[in-house]
Formats: sequence, structure tokens, C-alpha cells
Amino acid sequence: MRIAHPFGLTLSMDSAREIARTAIHTPTVEGVSLVVTPNIDHIAMIRRLPALARAYGSAARIVCDGWPVQAYARWCGLPVERVTGCEITSELMRMVPYPSWQRLFFVVDCDRTMEAVRDWAARTGTVCDITIPPFGFERDTGYCARLAETIRRHGTTTLIMAVGAPRSEVFVDTHRALLPPCWAFCVGQAVKIELGLVKRASRRWQAVGLEWLWRLLQEPSRLARRYVTATIGFGRAVVEDQLSNRP
Repeated sequence: MRIAHPFGLTLSMDSAREIARTAIHTPTVEGVSLVVTPNIDHIAMIRRLPALARAYGSAARIVCDGWPVQAYARWCGLPVERVTGCEITSELMRMVPYPSWQRLFFVVDCDRTMEAVRDWAARTGTVCDITIPPFGFERDTGYCARLAETIRRHGTTTLIMAVGAPRSEVFVDTHRALLPPCWAFCVGQAVKIELGLVKRASRRWQAVGLEWLWRLLQEPSRLARRYVTATIGFGRAVVEDQLSNRP
């Protein structure tokens, strides 16, 4: 069955390099251009989290991060490529030196990541600021407003949210009126992978669609239950999508 908008999403045909190049070399003069990278976990969460669904509905670019998402989109008749958050982040962070007007802001998960970003910025001469929000920050309206103001005062043109879904997406979308005009990338652990803090699966594992298994083997206690829940939720989302688009 041909479906123009799988899961109700408008999927981007752009490559990681095209998205990164646009963000780095094209100033955003009005509003926030949100970039999201759905995998099966995100698709499952969209079904039960209205705030995340709204964020996806207002995103400027939606790419197929997970190979099952890409496979389903292709089955629906869309010739989309798989574009991961890791690939976008790698392209973004390797386009140095940046135009003089570029000012990056990183929202990261821990001190180790913050120090690695600082080292990268010093090596590349990049103007950036970094912060570590407290756990559950997305539920603290006052803190989110202050964070958005800090991002605005920095003159941020590229915002990199590296604290995972749905926190990153919900923060950006909910507080977009307080944020400066910028490109906002929700990329999870991709910053840690690019900086060598976390090892990504080899290209061979990626090529056969087993990167999820690699991650599971690295963090079984954290990911096992999530993967089971995500797989069930994704399967239900596919069934619902097919039923809702039945002629």
C-alpha cells in the first residue's frame, strides 16, 4: 500500500551532509528548525506521548534513523535513505571552521561529555556553550524557561540536544517561542560517539541492520526492556498506520 506520510510523518529525502550543510551555512531568521531522527522507540513513544507527537508534527526535518523505520517507509513507496543522528552529528562537527556568525550550544548528559565538547571546541576554535540539565528537567517549567533564555542570550544558531528522547524534542518544541532562531538537532548519544566516548558498531554490523544488537550487548541492563517495549510499540504503530490508511 502506498502511504505518502507513514505514521503521519513527512519524511525528509535529504542526506546527512545536505542537512548539516544547510544548518551550518544557511542562517535561520525565523523560528526554530527542529531536526528529529526517529527509530522504533520514538515511533512507539509518539503513540502514547502527545507532546512528542506535537514535536514531530512541527519538525523541519524528519529522517529515518532506525532501519525498520526506513524499511517500512520504503514498503509504503517512499525512496528514503537511512540517515542516522550519528551521521548528522558527525557531518556537523566536522564542518569546521564554521562561518563567523555560527554559535553552537550543546545540552549534554554529564561532566565527561561536557569536557569532551570543550576540548573539541578548543581544538577547532568553535564558539560554543555547554550545559548539563538536571534529570527530569523537561518537567520543570521554570528551569526550561531559564535554559531557553540562556540559549537565546548566547546568540545560538545551532542547538545540539544530546540528552535523549523524548526530553530533547519536547523541550525544543514546547519552548520554541523562547528560543532564538536556530537549527535544533535532537541526536541522543551521537555527540558521545563522535567524540569517542562511546564506541559505535562497525560498518559491517550497521550494513546488516544489527547495530541495535551491538548496543544491546554493550548495555543489556539499560536497553533490553526498552527494546522489547519499542518493538511491540512499533509493531502496533505499523498495524494502526495500515488500518488508518486502508482505502
